[in-house]
Amino acid sequence: MRRRTVLAAALSAGAALTLSACGSDSGAKTGDEDKPVISGNATEGPEKAAIVLDQPFAKPELVLTDTHGEKFDLRKETEGKLTLLYFGYTHCPDACPLTVSNLGVTYRDLPKADRDKLRIVFVTTDPERDTPKELGKWLRSAGHEDFIGLSGDYKTVEAAARSVGVGMAPPEKDKKGNVTATHGKTVLAFSPKDGKAHVIYSGERATAKDYSKDLPKLLKGQLP
Repeated sequence: MRRRTVLAAALSAGAALTLSACGSDSGAKTGDEDKPVISGNATEGPEKAAIVLDQPFAKPELVLTDTHGEKFDLRKETEGKLTLLYFGYTHCPDACPLTVSNLGVTYRDLPKADRDKLRIVFVTTDPERDTPKELGKWLRSAGHEDFIGLSGDYKTVEAAARSVGVGMAPPEKDKKGNVTATHGKTVLAFSPKDGKAHVIYSGERATAKDYSKDLPKLLKGQLP
C-alpha cells in the first residue's frame, strides 16, 4: 500500500514539473501519454529539485538554427556530452531568467575540463520574436555566451518538447498587449552514456547548489 501511495504522489509531482509554465497554464495541455513514469524511490519529498525517471526520455531528433545562423543537429552535436535541455523564451518574466541564471552559476563554477563535457541548450518557445540573432544577444547579455541557443519552426519545437513530456502553447497576446509563451519549466539531463534523460529538474525548485551537487555524477553517466 505504501508503494502505491508513493508512486501516486510521484506521478503527481511529475505532472507538476512537466506542465507548469510561465504566465497562465492555459493551452499547455498534454494527454496521459505525455507524462513521465516517475521512480517512487526518488520522490519522497514534495519539494525535491529532481526526479529520476523509470522510463527515460530519448533525446529529441531536433535540427534547428543556432545563434550563429548555422543548422544545429541536437543529437549529433551533443553526442557523448552531458546535455541539459530547457524550453523557454527570452521575454519570460520570471522562470526562464531564474533557471538560466542558476545553470550559469553552476557552469562557471565547473573546471574547464568538466565544462568541455557539458552542453546547456536553450530552445525558444517563441521563435517569432526569438530569432537566432536576438537569442544570441540575450544569452550574451546575461553572460551565457557558451550556452547553445536554438530557434526554428514552432511546430517542430513543440513536437520535440512534447516528446520529452514538456507542454507548451503558442504565444498569446492579452488585452494589454502583453505576450505570454506558455511552456513547461523542466530541465532535462541527458546522460553522456546513452543520450537519454534519466533525470528531470524543476526550474522552480532546483537551485545552482542542486545542479552543482549532482553534476559530478551526471557527467560520469551516473544518477545523482
